[in-house]
Amino acid sequence: MDIRLQLLPSAHPPHTACKLRTEPVFREHQLTASLIVRHDPTAMARSLLSHLLICCSIAGASDAATTATQRPADPCAGRRVHVRRLPVRFNLDLLRHCAAAFPLVDPTSPATSTPSCASLANHGLGPRTHPRSRSWYRTDGRLLEPFFHRRVLERRCLVDRPARADAVFVPYYAALDALPYALDPALLNSSALHGLPLARFLARDDPRTLARRHGHDHFFLMAGPAWDYSQPHDADPRMYGTTSLLRRPELENFTVLTVESRAWPWQEHAVPHPTSFHPATLPRLRGWLARARRAHRTALMLYVGGVSRPSRPNIRGSILAECANATAAVCTVVDCSGGACALDPLMYMRPMLRAKFCLEPPGDTPSRRSTFDAIVAGCVPVFFEHAGARTQYGWHLPRRRYDEFSVTIPKESVVLGDVRIADVLAAVPDADVARMRARLLELAPRVVYRRHGSTAELREASKDAVDLAVEGALRRIRRRVHVLEDGDPDAIYSLEDDDDLL
Repeated sequence: MDIRLQLLPSAHPPHTACKLRTEPVFREHQLTASLIVRHDPTAMARSLLSHLLICCSIAGASDAATTATQRPADPCAGRRVHVRRLPVRFNLDLLRHCAAAFPLVDPTSPATSTPSCASLANHGLGPRTHPRSRSWYRTDGRLLEPFFHRRVLERRCLVDRPARADAVFVPYYAALDALPYALDPALLNSSALHGLPLARFLARDDPRTLARRHGHDHFFLMAGPAWDYSQPHDADPRMYGTTSLLRRPELENFTVLTVESRAWPWQEHAVPHPTSFHPATLPRLRGWLARARRAHRTALMLYVGGVSRPSRPNIRGSILAECANATAAVCTVVDCSGGACALDPLMYMRPMLRAKFCLEPPGDTPSRRSTFDAIVAGCVPVFFEHAGARTQYGWHLPRRRYDEFSVTIPKESVVLGDVRIADVLAAVPDADVARMRARLLELAPRVVYRRHGSTAELREASKDAVDLAVEGALRRIRRRVHVLEDGDPDAIYSLEDDDDLL
């Protein structure tokens, strides 16, 4: 099967420039390239690297053009980002893991496999769900890092000299780099070394950039929960499937974006799990939201996830027990055991459009991708603990206003039998459900990762998950830098996050 990579759709050239420019400069430097990759991740890596180098060379060539025109106000003030140049072994070469690098791994289990080569299509969004689809993809969340990298390269206000930057983005594919430690038994006891080569390179290659603000102005993204990268260095025995990246002292001042953060480390912040919906135009975004708004919802509640019965009482077991004794009009279950739903959004998005409430219990970790699928579908999420989302995604969802678009039922009351979930949800007036759904769909564009090369109309209409993640990192970095400049570095550890901007 061929995988077609559109490095830059010619219809949408403006954001390929690495710096803010006038429209004539954009027209002059339109770039169009396409590559047919026949299950060849190396070719994809080379094409992405070429795009990065071309983008940055254009930025240098047009410096004179941008400085020739003086503007009364600087639209890039406080927003300039430098994309750190890394050897490809830290990012693009890591895409080789798609090609069955570990023969002992079970390829049928997402928990013990590498992303398939087909998932690399469309810069990590994966192949389209249907040849005629323009917004829906079979997205493997483990490839969020190369997609995020691609989207950062589209941002305005990129600069090629770190001294001019307000923040430094490190395009390190940390989750992909962790695969050898997680999947190769021979490397299990070496998992504490994850990230050490990167730390040594940053300290050696350009020490002034790193030392200028002691790393406080650096940030990168990890396509996985922080828990998987926070094992103590001296843990014995080593925990299978985890590394010690976030324990590395050389990286402790970096802002780390993860799909799930821990409650206490001050350097982490969560970004939404990627869904399969990636619109490229405003009509396609609005068209889907209109469909979710008018959907006929016949089921009271829906659970999407694994259905194996737990060995001891927990909230998932209580949900399955309640749904087993309910009619389809009260509770619908979509069995996603063994990753059955991972790359097939049709299996769960259609049921979500037919349900009023979507149950979002914690699993191995508190958060779930299903939460963001539910938001996109207009299915009101039901949480059973605040760590499921409320304490996680403050840059994208208003932390103190969750009651406007979700329901919270304490998991202890369900597990102990004090309440039935269906009774609680059935008691919510229809008018309140309609208001929650309307608010949910207003927020949906903030958790969607729009497609690279999207139209200017869509970019100007709303900020998406990438926009808000980068702006949140910039705000956090500015506050840290101000504290450093004031001569009180210890105050950094007591800074509160600037959530709830809605």
